[in-house]
Amino acid sequence: MYLLDTNHCSRIIDGDQNVIKAISDLGATIIATCAIVRGELIYMAHKSERHADNLRLVEDFLKDIDVYSIDENTATIYGELKIAVINHFGPHEKAKRRKIEIDKLGFKENDLWIAAVAKQYEFVIVSADSDFQRMKEAYDLEVTTWYQNIFDEK
Repeated sequence: MYLLDTNHCSRIIDGDQNVIKAISDLGATIIATCAIVRGELIYMAHKSERHADNLRLVEDFLKDIDVYSIDENTATIYGELKIAVINHFGPHEKAKRRKIEIDKLGFKENDLWIAAVAKQYEFVIVSADSDFQRMKEAYDLEVTTWYQNIFDEK
């Protein structure tokens, strides 16, 4: 079971044959995304120059994929994940750790939510973002990618 991050959904929408083939090769395996990714895709479509066309492409894509919601269980996992990341990557002094902002550690709030959904439903996260790989150092997550992000430092 795989949970697609925004970058892989965007690649599918754009017709990236490598990502589409990776999905095809999985056969009947469950491929899904989550409400956070849905929001990011819709935002990206609206801010693009061809927002009406891109929004239509996003909506067509979202019709064909399960989109998992956020609930109380997700929120609990999110809280556990966030504190694990802060404890692992944050300052050693407790007082400073309490005040640290997650983005200062190189993580995006949305990615923590995406990881929480993946953990809740036992999905492998499919993303080219290195922050998911870093999260694995602090929390038990499975992560893979079906393409290499040339802008992402490894």
